[in-house]
Amino acid sequence: MKVSYNWLRQYININQIPEELSKILTDTGLEVEGLEKHETIKGGLEGLVIGKVLTCAKHPNADKLSVTTVDIGNGTVSPIVCGAPNVAEGQMVVVATVGTMLYPTGGDEFQIKKAKIRGEISEGMICAEDEIGLGTSHEGIMVLDTELKPGTPASQYFEIENDYVLEIGLTPNRADATSHIGVARDIRAVTGNEVKWPSVEAFKVDDHSLPIEVIVENPEACPRYSGITLNNIQIKESPDWLKQRLLALGMAPINNVVDVTNFVLHEVGQPLHAFDYAKIKEQKVVVKTLPNNTPFKTLDEKERKLRDHDLMICDSESPMCIAGVFGGIESGISDTTTTMFLESAYFDAAYIRKTATVHQLKTDASFRFERGTDPNITVYALKRAALLLKEVAGATISSEIIDVYPTPVKDFEVPVTYHHINRLIGQELPKDKINGILTSLDIKLENVTDAGFTAVVPPYRVDVQREADVIEEILRIYGFNNIDLPEHVGSSFLANSPAKDPDKIQQKVSSYLVSNGLYEIMTNSLTKPEYASLTKSLKDDEHVEILNKLSEDLGVMRQSLLFTGLEVVARNINHKQKNLKLFEFGKQYFKKEEGYKEERRLALFLTGATQEEHWDSPEKSVEFHHLKGLAEGVLAKLNLQTSGSTDSVTDILHYGLSLTLGQKVAVELGSVSPKILKALGIKQEVLYASFDWDLLLRKTNDNIMVKPVAKYPEVRRDLSLVINKSVSYKDILELTQKTERNLIKSVDVFDVYEGERIEQ
Repeated sequence: MKVSYNWLRQYININQIPEELSKILTDTGLEVEGLEKHETIKGGLEGLVIGKVLTCAKHPNADKLSVTTVDIGNGTVSPIVCGAPNVAEGQMVVVATVGTMLYPTGGDEFQIKKAKIRGEISEGMICAEDEIGLGTSHEGIMVLDTELKPGTPASQYFEIENDYVLEIGLTPNRADATSHIGVARDIRAVTGNEVKWPSVEAFKVDDHSLPIEVIVENPEACPRYSGITLNNIQIKESPDWLKQRLLALGMAPINNVVDVTNFVLHEVGQPLHAFDYAKIKEQKVVVKTLPNNTPFKTLDEKERKLRDHDLMICDSESPMCIAGVFGGIESGISDTTTTMFLESAYFDAAYIRKTATVHQLKTDASFRFERGTDPNITVYALKRAALLLKEVAGATISSEIIDVYPTPVKDFEVPVTYHHINRLIGQELPKDKINGILTSLDIKLENVTDAGFTAVVPPYRVDVQREADVIEEILRIYGFNNIDLPEHVGSSFLANSPAKDPDKIQQKVSSYLVSNGLYEIMTNSLTKPEYASLTKSLKDDEHVEILNKLSEDLGVMRQSLLFTGLEVVARNINHKQKNLKLFEFGKQYFKKEEGYKEERRLALFLTGATQEEHWDSPEKSVEFHHLKGLAEGVLAKLNLQTSGSTDSVTDILHYGLSLTLGQKVAVELGSVSPKILKALGIKQEVLYASFDWDLLLRKTNDNIMVKPVAKYPEVRRDLSLVINKSVSYKDILELTQKTERNLIKSVDVFDVYEGERIEQ
């Protein structure tokens, strides 16, 4: 977001130079990412001064040149050769001194140098208006009617205002700082200087010749809607002061009406929209939603299909504007507009955000509405804009302000204790300092006691609704750099942590997986509903559907981490990353008869090669035992041992195992079904493991049993068994565990042979 230094100074007294102000704002959380000089005239008339022609004589060697002497206020007289026919003794003129860069209108820049012209020394240049970028005339030099002393900067005479533009990296939570007044409020909190709001006391209704009716059918999406009509509008070019304000922010001036709405937007942060009053059918404005796929042509001349959750501004017959986002081509003002309806509204941020995202429309208005604007400023912004339109467009105010505000938005009330303030900040702050900071931020204090108070936060501070938010406001204004670092830093984390800390357990398992070469991923909990058709384990009637979905591809909450993880696998393979080892901690969601249900899961994904091809060894593909080893390693980290395993062949896994703890399945692992892989465009095998993380957290054993080191060396026994093909590894494992529990440490299959030579 861009902010003009000179524009800011209209609202608050700033004693700091732009660089110092940038540091102040950055320290308060409004990080200034760049500072640029903005010149209303290129070069800013730097090096140009007012001079007085003392003498003027014909050049001895050129009929069309004159030799002058000019007092430029530096205590010496400068000889200047001039080619203008109107130069004369006694004139006050504009002089470009030696070294000055000139930027002529429609020409190339050049530098003034000391020169000898036809044998005469010239130390400067007496300028015409086109030579310094002030106009297009080249009929002669500018002769000034002024009593200013020679040497006075020309920028002072022409009132040229050079500016500095601050580029602020605005975080999404700071909706209150999307305007010059908003930034000025933060400066006030630091410096103590008061914010000077532009006065609207001169506002009055001139007549009632343009009545208008406003109906809000959806007050949830539009809690407040204000408007006013104006007559005798003269659409024309804006005055220079207005154009320069917008140009400083990188905006192109359009006309006086549009420029005023943009000016007020950047001044106080309230978006406005102008409708041609004559085009509003039956002079009725209706705020409502329309049926799905209703066509609407926007200002960019594109026809868009509306969604049934898009809030629209309509007349009695048809839509006129996508509320808070973009206007329509049929109802906007034009060069022939003479009557106008001006809108100032407060829209629900969620509605605007969804609409702007679906239609891929990002405007200055939606930027502010989707973050949250001030519901209490709509009428003030209307009055401010109406007074400006009277000034620059000759408007007359032709109706009372219409203000539909059935349920006023209340302030946020946040209980705060001084103990919590000092604990979170890490330092005890004086109570009067705390109270002063909050008051300077328009946060009122009620129910004040020795222990704390209730902070009453204005609605435009949508980011301050919790005690921690209030404390953050105190800290950012007090200054992070003003907090003393204690000599001894202690922590009560371990002492206060529960016996089973889920975060610590998850961190331990994450570290184990990362140490084994896996990368953690984090996927979207919203997914495609059609994934349920690929497996019977996902049920359509158990989908948790999103009421106001952003798109069909993000219409439901996932019932499994499998598909969102496979999307990551597919994306990486498409980008030539075919060897992948990934894991994710996440939730899956279900709608049951008794209500909604969440389950925590851990998912592993292995695909490609574990060892790439080398000159001395071939490529080795990932195999099932790699996945099984990781799964057993995770359980070992949690001090858990499976009670058994069974083959797992489902429509998700076309081969695999289920590992159990007690009677419950703790892990399912195997190779993902080719049908599912094909649906996601994956042409290589993917191994997948899904852990019931809730079960593992309940079962994890913190009581580690320590045994003395065995007195005798470990002995490995290799047994070759001739068995029927129908006998599973599980049967052999259970038999060995029943036979001997104390001496046998582990049993594993390391080879399987099938052939004709085996006895039947």
